Amino acid sequence: MKITYFEKEGEDYTDELVAAVKERLDQCEDINNIVIASATGKSALKLYDAIDGDAEIINVTHHSGFKEENTLDISDEMLDELDEKGIVTFIGCHAFSGANRGVTNKYGGFAPLDIVSDTLRMISHGVKVACEISVMAADAGLVPVGEEIIAIGGRGSGVDTAVILTPANAKDLFNLKIHETIAMPRD
Repeated sequence: MKITYFEKEGEDYTDELVAAVKERLDQCEDINNIVIASATGKSALKLYDAIDGDAEIINVTHHSGFKEENTLDISDEMLDELDEKGIVTFIGCHAFSGANRGVTNKYGGFAPLDIVSDTLRMISHGVKVACEISVMAADAGLVPVGEEIIAIGGRGSGVDTAVILTPANAKDLFNLKIHETIAMPRD
């Protein structure tokens, strides 16, 4: 097992990250699911091309209104293309912010899940995203709770972090376990 480190976070490392995930997936007989944060779907397609059907891919995009009211960040054409390839796309509320964000935006302060998010960001933003999308996918019944999966995240565009973890439902958040890091940025 090796960990791949990138100098900084960002989309520049998407191809290298996908290659590292493929390499680790080839070594893991028991991993059947990969959850990836890909707002536009482009990173999910790169992953699909790399892993050659070795695991089910669940793409997690932003909820409607994330950037602009009544608008998705992913196009209908991309949703169709992902679907044709058997990639399920989850569109829904962020597990670690959701409605809490509306409350803190209006009244200030912070919510308990802000502490969870900031603690995970101490490792990397991508680790926070990987954990969050795993909870979202678990709550939607798209990944199994109690089985190891690969979770891929980043910040902004592209992906730069991959971990192997056991997801949990939101109601059991602290049962989520990170087992290993495949790749992540140093900065």
